Amino acid sequence: MPLSAPAPREPIHTRHVECRGYRRADGLWDIEGHMTDVKSYPFANEWRGAITPGVPLHEMWIRITVDEDLLIHEIEAVTDNSPYRMCPDIVDNFQRLKGLRIVGGFTNKMKAAVGGVQGCTHLVELMGPIATTAFQTIFPLKKPRDKTPEEIAAAADAPRKRPPLLESCHAFATDSPITRKAWPDFYTGPKDEA
Repeated sequence: MPLSAPAPREPIHTRHVECRGYRRADGLWDIEGHMTDVKSYPFANEWRGAITPGVPLHEMWIRITVDEDLLIHEIEAVTDNSPYRMCPDIVDNFQRLKGLRIVGGFTNKMKAAVGGVQGCTHLVELMGPIATTAFQTIFPLKKPRDKTPEEIAAAADAPRKRPPLLESCHAFATDSPITRKAWPDFYTGPKDEA
């Protein structure tokens, strides 16, 4: 169901973010993000001169190459359009993200490496949907790793580990029907009376 009908209005600004995930022939994964900001009106820019409607004020790209464990092996950042001549000078700092894993705490580590004056606000923002796209691309197709006999024996005696998705959204609340079906050991909702 789409949004309700809006009040009368005119378009002013459009930010477009597109992310795509690719499986590579070498077993790694490429995740690419592209972001643009465009205005519906012409305006002057000190460096670029007149920027006409539909011409991007910002246009940035990022490609990360990750493995199945979401470890960043390679990263490339490009700034094609920016409001200042110096903006593209910072893209090499994004090499600092090599070796980071996209797991809990990633955003804080990423911002510590390339946030603020060490990076570009727009490229840092683009890393959020890229990280989500990496997870959505890889998780459903991740190959299960064969467990050793020792790991199988230890798992049989160990308490079940809490799934990391629990409490991450409404559907994965511990009292939701999704949790009841997928992870009954962690379900906290009402029990059916039989």
